[in-house]
Amino acid sequence: MNIKNCSKCGKIFAYDGINKLCPKCRKEEEEEFSRVKEYIYNNPGANIQLVSEETGVPVKKILRYLREGRLELKDEYNNLILACERCGKPIKTGRFCDKCVVELQRELKGAVAKNESIRKNKEKDKMYIAERYKK
Repeated sequence: MNIKNCSKCGKIFAYDGINKLCPKCRKEEEEEFSRVKEYIYNNPGANIQLVSEETGVPVKKILRYLREGRLELKDEYNNLILACERCGKPIKTGRFCDKCVVELQRELKGAVAKNESIRKNKEKDKMYIAERYKK
């Protein structure tokens, strides 16, 4: 069992490998998220500033929910709040647009394959002389 400090309040808690918040702060975070989600559901045309004022949740947290993919902007209400971190294209949720996600996956697969081939070549290049010294 790992023990860590909560990134919000600093209290020590049993780290589960996923959440960086203690159970109390995690519960508060989920309550804030629920307020934001419910407000957006009931007021779909509200901008991010209004959502923040009405729910008491900072704009920064609402943007984080969008980046994490927990919230998504509808096309008709997308005020170009989020942009792809790679190309700058407007997006509804997450960090990257669909095109960049595909490109990043392709590049990552290529890098992994290249690394794998280098590792295999290194294994072939080893010298085996231990047999000679045993005689």
